[in-house]
Amino acid sequence: MNLRNTQLLDEFRALALTRDIPAADVEKWLELVRPFASLTADGDGPVVGRFGGPIMLPADASEPWCPLIATIDCAAVPKEATDLPLPPDGKLLLFGYPDHEVGGSAAYVPAGIAVEEHHPPSWIGDEADEETLEILREFPLGDIHLSLGGCLPSDGLVPAPPPVYVAPMPGYPHSEVLAEMWKDLWEYPTLMLGGYGRSHDFDPVRDAAGQASFLASEELGLPHDPDAVPSGMEDWVLLAQCCIYRAPGADIFWMIRRGDLAERRFDQVQVLVDYNP
Repeated sequence: MNLRNTQLLDEFRALALTRDIPAADVEKWLELVRPFASLTADGDGPVVGRFGGPIMLPADASEPWCPLIATIDCAAVPKEATDLPLPPDGKLLLFGYPDHEVGGSAAYVPAGIAVEEHHPPSWIGDEADEETLEILREFPLGDIHLSLGGCLPSDGLVPAPPPVYVAPMPGYPHSEVLAEMWKDLWEYPTLMLGGYGRSHDFDPVRDAAGQASFLASEELGLPHDPDAVPSGMEDWVLLAQCCIYRAPGADIFWMIRRGDLAERRFDQVQVLVDYNP
């Protein structure tokens, strides 16, 4: 964990104690810290990939529908950077666009596999309109620099039955206040691997698990309770999050089941977008 992030966590602890939150509750909350890899176009950390650039995939790979946001050299990302079972080598490609109707995808190219350049789809190429081009100009470009850190949840509420609809996280009576404090204190990087997702409107991991649970129930002809904790939610993790300016700001989230990640089933990634036009 880099020094700046360690100092930030210490600052968070001190600030929480000034809010009359019991020290034991603050320390219990800090136990939720998860490691993440901060990936930015600036900084002095090692280069672990590239923002933008050519789309290099196997010849028989499906053509991506979204812009390439980043190509990450998995071998350059230390194992301790996250608590995810990331591939030890090869390239991870993240595609996305900050629009609810477009979303994104992820692709993994194992080390040693032959690749060739694929062309971007026409709607972001020769046929792109001015609004699309303006958004694409906000996408990061250039080398990706890595730094390591730890982050806390920025969503401290969970769904609850009516009439309250939301409640603090079980076992964490001050979760709403603590999560808001962290959200105000920490500036999310351009791109991050692992950690907790930040959204103004929803918990991306819960939503991904909920969508998967709904589809499974529908396939089996079973009723689905949207307010219940999604079945198998504990299996879902945030693979990556990208923050793109698109005023007033947009976030793209890539979620996956931990088991699918371990088995390199990146076609199982779910992509959500948080954007308020």
